[in-house]
Amino acid sequence: MAKFRIQPHGRLQEWVAEEKGYFVDEGLDYEFVRAGEGRQGTVRSADGQIMTGAFESMEAGRACEVSSACHWAINMASSAEHGMMWGHAYCTTQAGIFVAPESAIKTPDDLCNVEVGVGYHSGSLFSALQALQPFIEPKNAKLRFIGGPADRVDMLIERKIQAANVFGTQKDITEQQGFRKVLDTSFMIGFLLSGDPDVEDCHKYFRALQSAQRDIDAEPEKFKHYFLKDMSERWQKIIDVRALSPGERIVFEPYTREVFEKTHRWMEDLALFGEGQLGNGSYSEAVLV
Repeated sequence: MAKFRIQPHGRLQEWVAEEKGYFVDEGLDYEFVRAGEGRQGTVRSADGQIMTGAFESMEAGRACEVSSACHWAINMASSAEHGMMWGHAYCTTQAGIFVAPESAIKTPDDLCNVEVGVGYHSGSLFSALQALQPFIEPKNAKLRFIGGPADRVDMLIERKIQAANVFGTQKDITEQQGFRKVLDTSFMIGFLLSGDPDVEDCHKYFRALQSAQRDIDAEPEKFKHYFLKDMSERWQKIIDVRALSPGERIVFEPYTREVFEKTHRWMEDLALFGEGQLGNGSYSEAVLV
């Protein structure tokens, strides 16, 4: 029988579940697989922006049974039949638009006409648009697609972009380097089921994560060293992982029909996906509940 393949998401829960033996206790025959570039490749615009992101990796197909991305991308991917969204849990992650300590940008209003680095069809794009809405109309927001979370950190540190939206460990790295948060963009992350995984295996996986989440809530300092697994050698040398936040937190509550439909309408209203990518599947078709 094939193993249940888990694609980690730069968080602690999977590593804690493995350390504590929670997957084994549940009887889950599993393995971890790393996210690669994927079959979609990298597409660049004429001005050098990277026009592939989390949605495109799901559209191309992920070589695992379970993976994560922002709830917007998974919402659209599952409604377009690129997998199913798990409807019994989601994550929350701290995020923010950051600027250099010496920057003249002090408030969200100052971001008007300033390029903000984000990832294409990824959480940093959607969360930036949503958080900026009280200050800047989405159509007037200046966003630049500059790759993944690590790319945005590097460009901020090297002063190659004035502002960038970063989350999770990358947010903590940015803060440790003295950068300032101008606007909070914290958001929801979902779980995508790919292929045809056994539903009982999915429940085993999530029960193990729930046990791991309790351990992290009680004593996060014991497990922060696992962040090094997803950190480049460059940052491992200068970042104190002991000072990082616990990162993503899994919430074992439903991803409801109301949230699914409201989120989907918001993306449609802003025309964030082209006709060839726009999914039309209903909640009952796209979400496993």
